[in-house]
Amino acid sequence: MPIVSTNSIELFYDEFGNHSAPAILLIMGLGGQMIEWPETFCEGLSKRGFRVVRFDNRDAGLSTKFDSSAPVDVATVFARAASGQPIEAPYVLGDMARDSTGLLDALGIERAHIVGASMGGMIAQIMAVEHKERVRSLVSIMSTSGGPNLPRGKPEVMALLVAPLPPPEAREARIQLGIKFWQTASAARDTQRPKQRYGRR
Repeated sequence: MPIVSTNSIELFYDEFGNHSAPAILLIMGLGGQMIEWPETFCEGLSKRGFRVVRFDNRDAGLSTKFDSSAPVDVATVFARAASGQPIEAPYVLGDMARDSTGLLDALGIERAHIVGASMGGMIAQIMAVEHKERVRSLVSIMSTSGGPNLPRGKPEVMALLVAPLPPPEAREARIQLGIKFWQTASAARDTQRPKQRYGRR
């Protein structure tokens, strides 16, 4: 099982492609496992000449869990962050950015193209600011800088994002919640797209 120890935690990861090729580090979002970066996608990038690394963030998948910490009320945290209030949490995005650079260290990667989705995009942005010497390029997907003047997520999407998860043994309920979230998020995204015109002008 490919695991590295870094930043006082263990990170589960896998990789594709030649180790001597330019590296791409894929960082998934809130609660998402690395397998949300599909193998076909990773293999496609490796066939284009890249070393592709994906991993489970702390508290996700097979990486270190912070089970001893008090549960975090995600809805309250989001509300406090939106209003500029301080947040108490076992760790912050800066810690997760250091996890990412630590993974690069453990794999002997000096610099990488950093690709982050959602919260992973926020981690990638912090890497580009605080660890810029490690970043060849930055791709931030469906993410935000958290700026107070930026548009907020659709209420129906945010409600599902912060909804409490069913217990681990309620597998089918968790699956259905995940399906509902992605269906709702996709529908909200489609309504924001500009309408395209077809035919001659």
